[in-house]
Amino acid sequence: MGFSLPVLYSLRGDDVPATMRDKNICQLAPYAMRVENSQGRRYPEPAHPYRNDYERDRDRIIHSRAFRRLENKTQVFTQRYSDHFRNRLTHTLEVAQISRTVAKSLGLNADLVESLALVHDVGHPPGGHSGEAELHRLMRQHQDGFDHNLHALRIVESFEQKYAAFPGLNLTFEVREGIIKHSRDYLSIDHPELAEYRLLERPPLEAQLIDIADEIAYNCADLDDGYEAKLLTLPILRESLPVFDRSYRAVDRKYPAAKEKLKFNETLKRLLNALVTDLIESTRQRLARKRIRSLAQVRACPRRLVSLSERVQKEEQELKEFLFVHLYSHQNLNAERRRLTSCIRSLFAYYLRHPQSLPTFYFQQAQKEPLHRVVCDYIAGMTDPYLQEQHRQLLEN
Repeated sequence: MGFSLPVLYSLRGDDVPATMRDKNICQLAPYAMRVENSQGRRYPEPAHPYRNDYERDRDRIIHSRAFRRLENKTQVFTQRYSDHFRNRLTHTLEVAQISRTVAKSLGLNADLVESLALVHDVGHPPGGHSGEAELHRLMRQHQDGFDHNLHALRIVESFEQKYAAFPGLNLTFEVREGIIKHSRDYLSIDHPELAEYRLLERPPLEAQLIDIADEIAYNCADLDDGYEAKLLTLPILRESLPVFDRSYRAVDRKYPAAKEKLKFNETLKRLLNALVTDLIESTRQRLARKRIRSLAQVRACPRRLVSLSERVQKEEQELKEFLFVHLYSHQNLNAERRRLTSCIRSLFAYYLRHPQSLPTFYFQQAQKEPLHRVVCDYIAGMTDPYLQEQHRQLLEN
């Protein structure tokens, strides 16, 4: 007889106010992160009468300036292309939707997952991944670097100034830990400033699933936007991606008279569903096979437990390689990326020469921290339009 998953437990303990216990009670698996077991906030606060701590984190993230700025940060296509394509904000909402679905299916804490999904991209600079690579290159010239996860942590701990009682958003430990550990592991020897975040342990499953949900979201969305932009065609997709072609043939048999665009939409929907289903089922099987019964076991596991099956991982890798060759490297997108990275490079040099041109907050920070770090932080927080506007004002007049 196979090993069955443990009985699920209630999300909220008896010490939680009845107004919270009685409303929308969720069931959590014993390996989930329970809000009543949170390591809490850096600056203690009284409990809220009808929102748990992870729900409050979610709301603080949504109301932050960094979250709002995601609307004007590039995902793949800049706003010059169309206002129908994804930006960092709409991508983030898609990641949150996928993540909540997976979390509920696995008995994980959906409130924590939603907070982590919504905050996972706030540290990205303008210009997409090219902008991040350019900032890192510039920082390497100062024996430093740029990492969007670490920058996101700085945002929520320092740069957001909304509360009189404390700096930053004062998020719970688990959200701050998930910000830096959801997609990679850090070593304390390289990052002693992160020592409090249990770097020798795996993060909770709620954080582990964010990176996979992120990949599923952007792979499917980039296929959609690339097709809509006419940079990807149906024949190329079917010829290059067996996983896409299988779904398309099934759609074509069921809807032979449908328009091509609708057949594409149906195929993409099936692909997305197949990826999410595989993530849920393969993770559930892995948890059962390894007899994971507690969060302590999750943290002690030598490898992460949330992942796709080996077969689907190979198919997703083929999808990522296809997108790199046929979409991300397309000359039309490269021209836009070069323009934005040029703005980043020029402004970085300008602010190093003219620190008095920085806003007051950042100019004051430059009295406490290395100037190159402050300049990097300022540029990383810019939206694409603001980056270009600053470039015009300071360097083109």
